[in-house]
Amino acid sequence: MVQTWRATAKAERRERYLAAAAQLFAARGFHGVSVEELGAAAGVSGPALYKHFASKEAVLAALLVEASERLLAGATAVVEQESEPRRALDELIAFHVDFALSEPDVIRVQDRDLASLPEEDNRRVRALQRRYIELWTQVARRIDGHVPPPVWAVRLPAVFGLLNATPHLPKGRPDDVRAVLAGMARDALLGAAARPASR
Repeated sequence: MVQTWRATAKAERRERYLAAAAQLFAARGFHGVSVEELGAAAGVSGPALYKHFASKEAVLAALLVEASERLLAGATAVVEQESEPRRALDELIAFHVDFALSEPDVIRVQDRDLASLPEEDNRRVRALQRRYIELWTQVARRIDGHVPPPVWAVRLPAVFGLLNATPHLPKGRPDDVRAVLAGMARDALLGAAARPASR
């Protein structure tokens, strides 16, 4: 029981570090934040960070690797649970929109500080991202198999760029933002094939 409580408390402290890191790195960049500032934002002393992470770089790695793992796990679940490709694509878009709206700090850090990761962690994040894109590609090609692979290789990163623009969006009603982003993503991916047939 005591061991379980300690493990839970340790996990909660780790999550506080990662939340503080996302906010601070997003606001000032990875290199603009000290270990002491990370600790203060998490409500502990700076050196206490080393009980959870080997270095500040390890904090950045955990933040970006875990975000990529969550995205891949969520997309995998969608593809496994929804066999109809159009519905699967809608679910993938909705899933990514929810992530983008709930994690704008992580997206900003990813855009700006991925290159600050140690090489091994950088490769791991990029490998996870490639697998994520592959899942989307499989679903999209089932909807429109006539689109050549090089076109999907352009469309998909462009759509992720659109969806990941959430840190720069004006404040508004979340439901409206979700609908607008989802519609734009669907149109950008499938073009005329995304629209209902005219009667």
